[in-house]
Amino acid sequence: MNASTQLNISGKVAIVTGASSGLGESTALHLAARGAKVVLAARRVDRLQKLVDDIRATGGQAIAVATDVSKREDLEKLAAATVEAFGRIDVLVNNAGVMPLSPIAKLKVDEWDRTIDVNIKGVLYGIAAVLPRMQAQGSGHIINISSIAGIKVFTPIGTVYSATKFAVRAISEGLRIESGPSIRVTTVSPGAVESELKHGTTDPDSAAGVKAFYEANQIPADAVARAVVYAVEQPADVDINEIVIRPVSQEF
Repeated sequence: MNASTQLNISGKVAIVTGASSGLGESTALHLAARGAKVVLAARRVDRLQKLVDDIRATGGQAIAVATDVSKREDLEKLAAATVEAFGRIDVLVNNAGVMPLSPIAKLKVDEWDRTIDVNIKGVLYGIAAVLPRMQAQGSGHIINISSIAGIKVFTPIGTVYSATKFAVRAISEGLRIESGPSIRVTTVSPGAVESELKHGTTDPDSAAGVKAFYEANQIPADAVARAVVYAVEQPADVDINEIVIRPVSQEF
């Protein structure tokens, strides 16, 4: 990391959703280590507060805001709390997500609804909360975490999950075009990464397959955090639109 890229992160105000564990936690730590002021959002405030304490103990700046991304009012409160604490919003990492997997024929409709609420609506609510503020200040960077399941349909157990992640990529590309030259938009599509996402499946057969797949392939969450840092640290006139990151051993 050279001085110029350090300067491109240092002092920026970054919101990270789903920051209580996994990709979100690692991303927040990496950004804070490079001088960003981080706002940690998730439902588990105790986990967030511990992370805030860790960041502050090393000289960083961080706050925690209880947030359920499926509730638009929570995202509006999150954006308002960020501006109140740090004066602006430079980066939003739309990371919160769920991954309950099962064949469509199992008809786990409640899980479909939750997946749509978090993975699609949560991303849109996050955008709605920060975009006007970014446009008003003339700059901003929205990073949406999709998945390789948003590139190839994860059948026979992940069709609905894939549908939500295809949607995230479509939203990102549309936002990139619509938001104009002052707003950067990045989609990060990870493969099997160590996180709590793999524990979200209630269907026993599907859960066993997911567990085995992750144990055989997963890479650390820090791999995705470094990809986010790479996108953020670029000069203001450079927009890294899409990053696909997967274990070498993962075929699809």
